Amino acid sequence: MKKKKTHIVWKILLCLFIILCLLGLIFTRFGGFNTGKSANVAELKEYAKDVSELYIPKDVKVVALGEATHGNAEFQKLKLDVFKNLVENYGVKAFAIEGDFSGCEKVNDYIHTGEGTAQEAAASIGFKIYQTDQIVGIIEYMRDYNEKAKDGEDLRFYGFDMQRYNNSFDLIVNIAEKYGVNISEFKTLLNDGKWNETFEHSVRVEIVKEIKTQFENAGATDKELHTIDVLLQYLQIQGVKDPNAGMDLRDALMAENVEWILNQEQALGNEMIFITGHNSHVAKWGSYDAMGKLLDEKLGNQYYVIGTDFHKTKCNLPTSSGKRTNQVFYSHNPLAKAAKEAKLDQCYLDFASIPEDSELGNQVREYTFMGNLGEQYSVMMRLLPPSYRMFQPPAQLYDAMIIVTNATPIEIHTEV
Repeated sequence: MKKKKTHIVWKILLCLFIILCLLGLIFTRFGGFNTGKSANVAELKEYAKDVSELYIPKDVKVVALGEATHGNAEFQKLKLDVFKNLVENYGVKAFAIEGDFSGCEKVNDYIHTGEGTAQEAAASIGFKIYQTDQIVGIIEYMRDYNEKAKDGEDLRFYGFDMQRYNNSFDLIVNIAEKYGVNISEFKTLLNDGKWNETFEHSVRVEIVKEIKTQFENAGATDKELHTIDVLLQYLQIQGVKDPNAGMDLRDALMAENVEWILNQEQALGNEMIFITGHNSHVAKWGSYDAMGKLLDEKLGNQYYVIGTDFHKTKCNLPTSSGKRTNQVFYSHNPLAKAAKEAKLDQCYLDFASIPEDSELGNQVREYTFMGNLGEQYSVMMRLLPPSYRMFQPPAQLYDAMIIVTNATPIEIHTEV
């Protein structure tokens, strides 16, 4: 009996040894716990530019700025830096964010009327990550610009997402009052701000579609009808049971909404728009049909993407309980490591300007580690660093990249 127990113990120890060896291989292959290798520092310094030197090729219609995280102040500030450049040098008038259309329409009202506050406008977008000084700064810039702008030269604020419904309801009620449309049945869909559970999903969809028909007959504008379309998009996603299918559908609908925004702006005589969202949504290539991949297939060279990354981040993320916490991570990106060693706080790399036969040119076109933090923190991220990194060729995902060496956390306004 004693020999049998000893044999079992040795089997367990052997299994543990094999597991540890495999983990060692994984961490060696996929980044481990260190900060990674550096790209050629001298070459990076040669091609690194300031964000103010941003250049957009001719014929581009959509400029997209990604963010490696939602929880860092620097990536939010970059939205304003890039947008200002596009406004001043390329005549862009539209700012579109990964936020719900109807909530962003309230922001658009504020930057045109000044009613309320910029903080209230930011809160109406519907996501805590946008209740920050940086997003308020964007809104205040657009409000100040519009106060001085000539007729027809004003800036507009859009959202291309559809994950909330309360603001859509508010706008639809206002549109109905404008045209004298009876929407009593529509109003019963909500109970104390939440879906009335007595209505099945299919019934909700039919009621909203009927309201759209009434609005069309009343002569509602394309933008007013789009408000209903976004609510229908929300319902469409709610009707999908498979989370992966829901993710694909969301990106497909966001791509449709970006095209709608582009068409709106072109009708006003503006040929280029600016959009911003997570790297995984705006990237031109990836493992699933993301918004950026779909837009790239449709627009080709008219779609231009600027990705972002960090060397080190102290990122504001929510836990599974909803409590937000600041956590430190390293991207393991050789480009970001080189930026740190070059003592650059921030730099812009235009991949087209880097010779393909150079060491740096090879680096941006090879599979490379990059930071990829979403809106969730888990202890498993500590045990498996690859879980918060992507491994893709930067130049296949993006046309350019902005690197922040040391990213700091956003501070969310608790009161509005």
